[in-house]
Amino acid sequence: MTDTVVEPEIVVAPPKPLFSQGYSRWVVVLLMLVYTSNFIDRTIVGTLGQAIKVDLKISDTELGLLGGFAFAFLYTILGIPIARLAEKRSRVTIISVCLAIWSGMTALCGAAASFPLLLLCRVGVGIGEAGCSPSAQSLISDYYAPDKRATALSAYSFGIPLGGMIGAISGGLLAQTVGWRWAFVIVGLPGILLALLTAFTLKEPPRGYSEPPKPADSTPAPSLIAVALRMWRRPSFRHMTAGLTLVSFAGYGIGQFAAPYFIRRFGLSYAEVGIIFGTIGGISSGIGTLLGGAVADRLGRSDWRWYAWTPAIGVAIATPIYLAIYLSPSWIAAAAMLILPGIFGYTYLGPTWGVLHNLVEPRARATATALLFFVLNMIALGGGPVFTGVVIDLFGKSLWRSAGPGDFMAQCPGGIALNHAMAHACSATLAHATQYGIILTMVAYVWGALHYLLASRTIRADMASAAASAA
Repeated sequence: MTDTVVEPEIVVAPPKPLFSQGYSRWVVVLLMLVYTSNFIDRTIVGTLGQAIKVDLKISDTELGLLGGFAFAFLYTILGIPIARLAEKRSRVTIISVCLAIWSGMTALCGAAASFPLLLLCRVGVGIGEAGCSPSAQSLISDYYAPDKRATALSAYSFGIPLGGMIGAISGGLLAQTVGWRWAFVIVGLPGILLALLTAFTLKEPPRGYSEPPKPADSTPAPSLIAVALRMWRRPSFRHMTAGLTLVSFAGYGIGQFAAPYFIRRFGLSYAEVGIIFGTIGGISSGIGTLLGGAVADRLGRSDWRWYAWTPAIGVAIATPIYLAIYLSPSWIAAAAMLILPGIFGYTYLGPTWGVLHNLVEPRARATATALLFFVLNMIALGGGPVFTGVVIDLFGKSLWRSAGPGDFMAQCPGGIALNHAMAHACSATLAHATQYGIILTMVAYVWGALHYLLASRTIRADMASAAASAA
């Protein structure tokens, strides 16, 4: 009889994580700073808009083009091919190069001697910024698990209110002290240093790093059409895309003319308006951005519908507060109310992007982000400021005709009267036209909240279907 030899059990330790939690947080923080730079350079035209309008004697439609379509056109179109490149090549390199390009083009805006040249420089800013979010969001989704992505993407999206805050404060102060041209130069150049920091400190993770059951890089990137069809077939995501686009349409349109409105309506200085929107509005929207992702992730663990309910409720609460702000006869009351709507109205960002990245596989995330940005930016960023600018110009012409003969644009070029006798009439007409244009744009907020509510009807089935197909 022979003895049975029992082999000792070999315990295989789980693989050591490639990146620590601390480093993963650094990735989000640095990419949030990149997005902050993105939004400073993108939105500073809103803060400097009144100074540009007066100096170059342009209409509000042209001002809307500077903040909207001129920037969004190539930004939107180039986003998709750059995202396809990001599915196969280093996302860190793409972000670093694009950051250096858009920062340099922002600085060049200060050298533009005419509206057409400034328009071309803004197109250049859009070319650079096209490579930012698809690559950045894809990176973040590789560092964070599905049940933490909305929170991480909300932290990244915090760059929106932070960029708006810095852009508003610095833009207002610089416009008043050194002029709008030097303002572009001063806010643009630091981005080149940030590009170097990104290139030398960010590491490229394996594809699907936060989804350990699947080998990294084992699946080729699906085609552009396959990704688009996969997204389109989810009814909840179609509604969330519509909600994101409509809410952003109102946000970009109103944001382009919010600071000019306070200057035109209440006679505030550039610096005063910059401080109001930078501090009060920036803090409010920052809280809302972080809160939206955290709330959706926490409540969404028990019911996926909270990823749609959170933005629907938030935007619905914010809309009447925004309306009260732009109907207020007092700038003090209007500024005080600014603390509230951003807390609720910006809750849509994190949940929307979180759902997107949970619906597609790792090698499709940059493409999916770019496709959503294509719709979002062509309609919202490209159309929102232009729509509001056109409406303001139309209201201005209508109000001027009802008060007396003549053409508003000809008699009040850049909103400034040709002679002292018309000064009050010009300023009053422009102020009221701006108010009406902003209020009309708010309709998109209500429409967007409705689509988020409709998304809640099918989001659980869509998420379950996506999880089953990924298993």
